[in-house]
Amino acid sequence: MDIEGGLYANSVKKESWKTVLTLAYQSLGVVYGDLSTSPLYVYKSTFAEDIRHSETNEEIYGVLSFVFWTLTLVPLLKYVFIVLKADDNGEGGTFALYSLLCRHARVSFLPNCQVADEALSTYKKDSLPETSIGSRVKLLLEKHKVLQRVLLILALIGTCMVIGDGVLTPAISVFSAVSGLELSMSKEHHKYAEVPIACIILVGLFALQHYGTHRVGFMFAPIVITWLLCISIIGVYNIFHWNPHVYQALSPYYMYKFLKKTQRGGWMSLGGILLCITGSEAMFADLGHFSQLSIQIAFTFVVYPSLILAYMGQAAYLSMHHVIESHYHIGFYVSVPEKIRWPVLAIAILAAVVGSQAIITGTFSIIKQCSNMACFPRVKIVHTSDKIHGQIYIPEINWILMLLCLAVTIGFRDTKRMGNASGLAVITVMLVTTCLMSLVIVLCWHKTILLAICFIFFFGSIEALYFSASLIKFREGAWVPVALSLAFMGVMLVWHYATLKKYEFDMQNKVSMQWLLGLGPSLGIVRVPGIGLVHTELVSGVPAIFSHFLANLPAFHQVLVFVCVKSVPVPYVRPGERFLVGRVGPKDYHLYRCIVRYGYLDARKDDVEFENELVYSIAEFIRGSGGGLQNVGDELGENSDAMTVVGSPGPESEIMRACDGGSGPAEPTGSTEIWSPRLGPGPVPRKRVRFVLPESPTMEAGVRAELNELMEAREAGMAFILGHSYVRAKPGSSLLKKVVINVGYDFLRRNCRGPAAALSIPHTSTLEVGMIYHV
Repeated sequence: MDIEGGLYANSVKKESWKTVLTLAYQSLGVVYGDLSTSPLYVYKSTFAEDIRHSETNEEIYGVLSFVFWTLTLVPLLKYVFIVLKADDNGEGGTFALYSLLCRHARVSFLPNCQVADEALSTYKKDSLPETSIGSRVKLLLEKHKVLQRVLLILALIGTCMVIGDGVLTPAISVFSAVSGLELSMSKEHHKYAEVPIACIILVGLFALQHYGTHRVGFMFAPIVITWLLCISIIGVYNIFHWNPHVYQALSPYYMYKFLKKTQRGGWMSLGGILLCITGSEAMFADLGHFSQLSIQIAFTFVVYPSLILAYMGQAAYLSMHHVIESHYHIGFYVSVPEKIRWPVLAIAILAAVVGSQAIITGTFSIIKQCSNMACFPRVKIVHTSDKIHGQIYIPEINWILMLLCLAVTIGFRDTKRMGNASGLAVITVMLVTTCLMSLVIVLCWHKTILLAICFIFFFGSIEALYFSASLIKFREGAWVPVALSLAFMGVMLVWHYATLKKYEFDMQNKVSMQWLLGLGPSLGIVRVPGIGLVHTELVSGVPAIFSHFLANLPAFHQVLVFVCVKSVPVPYVRPGERFLVGRVGPKDYHLYRCIVRYGYLDARKDDVEFENELVYSIAEFIRGSGGGLQNVGDELGENSDAMTVVGSPGPESEIMRACDGGSGPAEPTGSTEIWSPRLGPGPVPRKRVRFVLPESPTMEAGVRAELNELMEAREAGMAFILGHSYVRAKPGSSLLKKVVINVGYDFLRRNCRGPAAALSIPHTSTLEVGMIYHV
């Protein structure tokens, strides 16, 4: 799927059955790796300490009954048949739900939102009847800032727990797969071999991330299918060979008997049973890569029955092998026939690696979304595939995850405490999804409040039971996701708070239009050839950085463009709607504003392509405004919405673009070539681009002159002017604010990527202007 042209195709195209089945096959390798490996550690974690199976089968049947009904109610009923329908233009996940709510109620904290953003085709906002309950809920959310902050924090908690899961899932999956060695080694050898082997596999897994999932993606689906087929066959064998009557445990009556007999120990063991649904959230989070129907088919007809057979087979084996010794480990491999244990071990390790790969990629994606929504420091995002959207790599996050993952593996060295930690992270994300879904039912689906209450009460009660059982294990490992979440939450809140304060400072200190007009067309300085792009967060007015620049340098470019690159609460923005162009001041000032809008999943353009499209958009605006419409798009009244949406270059345009190697007109003798630094030996020349103005008797002289001015400036070169901001708390601020701004934010700013790297701006064409922000 082309990264620019086909990003949003999933939500609009009618898929054939062949396409649906192909996507269902592919989803097995990407979505279900984590969920399908849960039989490796569920029974081992459940029977680890809190309960012991006795000479009767009540405990075993009770655990199997809990596993069956948990898999049926949460992944199958909640996610497959309900939550998957709450997509955001085909995208899923915590941020998709939050984005839906931000569009249907004004609860977004993005500082530079505009009314014009609601005209985007992907916005899809339905109006609520004024007399409906949903309308009252909407007004309540919009009226109280506290509720808006609670909603944001709720979404961030879910996000942080997903990141925590990205640390814990690879550790427990790989460690559990490698634990099969304990049946083939002596206790002494196994104790010293298990952890190093798991660490080596984890290091190799993270070291291969920069190659991208797509390079080995063709192997994923066959590995998971082989694993599911393997555990299904072993499950069927164990059922018929050991206990054909194990199906009786599917009755919910055995859950009641289990809790009645085991009481507090049984309740605490629910933290282990919970692990049977780890990875369920991936069905919703990875929705954008596939389709709703394909994920439903793959889970309902392949994954779900395979898991049920696997758990029934393990229960059948354990029901006929009553071992009471405390040192005995109940694991997956004891139920595997001895002759095929080594091949099963190899397949299990491969499946664990696949499952870990999926959650690592998901962690990269959600951090990118947070960064685009101004909730995470700037990071380097590498797109590892030009065809498969969402395949990204973030070097800093990759190595942080690897170190944390190794620390968990070496520190815990057993699946019990890893399971306690992973279980709390998983169930917290599910609780957040349930809470956000209840609001989506009312605000977005326009259903009754009763239905939303039933949804949150039914699924929330189940998840709250598991949550309490996981939280009680806080000292036995469950503290890890809490500590990780608090750390990432602190980073997100500090960055978000400081970003909002910076925007408020820009708004309060922007230059007045009267001052700008008083400078005259020359702006009181020498205008030199070229285009100057002043990057700013403002969508209206002239930023203070511009006056700061003029006060220190006596010259500026003949064409000046205030560029605002911002995120909007939609997953994608169509190429034809990306640029919003307007004019600042009269025509002879040659000042323009260009707002560039990206969705939270959009891929940012490289510098050459971005420059070309930006200049083309300005040219289209000039041509469309016409000579007689002098004040179209003027911002004399600070009206940021009086702008024109212009599309990307197209073959039907009267303004043609000619590039080296293209079919357009030949490059003139006087054109310039701009060089940009690249990794590798020697510089790589950037493409020479010019706009050729066709002879048209209908084009007015003023428009032609302005376009000629723009072309000349483009050929002379382009410079990027960025603000290098030093943010400090105002004198008299509280101690907490000083710590957050002067210490916390300053540390993050100095250790994250700079604005030039985040915006893919070439260093040779960049000029940074230092300013101190007292917020």
